[in-house]
Amino acid sequence: MQAAAMQRHRTLGSGSISRPAYVPRVSGPVKPRIAVPAVSTSTGRTAPRLIQHKAEAFWFYRFLSIVYDHIVNPGHWTEDMREDALVPAKLDSPDLKVVDVGGGTGFCTLGVVQSVAGKNVTLIDQSPHQLAKAKAKPALNDVTIMEGDAEDLPFPADSFDRYVSAGSIEYWPEPQRGITEAYRVTKPGGIACIIGPVHPTNPVSRFFADAWMLFPTEEEYMEWFTKAGFSDVKITRIGPKWYRGVRRHGLIMGCSVTGVKPQAGDSPLQLGPKAEERGKVNGNPLSFLLRLLLGTAAGFYYFLVPVYMYLKHLVWPKDAPGF
Repeated sequence: MQAAAMQRHRTLGSGSISRPAYVPRVSGPVKPRIAVPAVSTSTGRTAPRLIQHKAEAFWFYRFLSIVYDHIVNPGHWTEDMREDALVPAKLDSPDLKVVDVGGGTGFCTLGVVQSVAGKNVTLIDQSPHQLAKAKAKPALNDVTIMEGDAEDLPFPADSFDRYVSAGSIEYWPEPQRGITEAYRVTKPGGIACIIGPVHPTNPVSRFFADAWMLFPTEEEYMEWFTKAGFSDVKITRIGPKWYRGVRRHGLIMGCSVTGVKPQAGDSPLQLGPKAEERGKVNGNPLSFLLRLLLGTAAGFYYFLVPVYMYLKHLVWPKDAPGF
């Protein structure tokens, strides 16, 4: 199954991204406790996103969990995409210890347990409503399922051979902090794999993406992984076979990013207090209502884009002459 997926996916090393922005590649081990200045842990884009905040994402998923597997996944996160996205994680032994962070209803975890024994897998998410759906899936009976925060994981350093997170980074207030945690809990020589959105280039899609949630650029993914201390950072683009315009319109699950932890211990990157602890959250009810309306419209837009792409594919397939 993974061999077939490897024929479908496209892997980008850090040196092959076409835009001239930050494109580093870490080729050697990172020395422990390197003095790294305090850095901003979030993207430079400051648009007010509806659910790039944990409390708001919690309530969003309180309702979305009811239909997530049946309505959201078919257009944005299919089984074929999951298979492609997990290939770079190299789930090549049933004895690997794997954590699925922000695993929600367990859709990605279902892909993990096809290669790894369920007893060696931990699924963690902040939403009890999503986790209730995961607990109801027989294939996940042996998986440890627990509530937790992606930016403050309740595990010791060097706990897992593989770290996997699919469809979660877009809700993290500080993605750099979450990726730094991924580094910390991964064992030396282990792989962290984050599957998430791609920032669109189309102006209309970009407006709705920035209003709704975090859609990182490929350069941002590379920078976050590299600053956290990972080596051999790579990006694999993914998408439904019929979807055209992953880079143009963005996609909630548009790429799989992997990095290797070169040595034991915490990340060399030292971060300050968490954003929510610094009082960055805007508690103004009117502001929240406006963002809710705009974010809902953006979410609806991104629900319609895959429908449009699918209908376009039926009428004019990707391999049609003249395409």
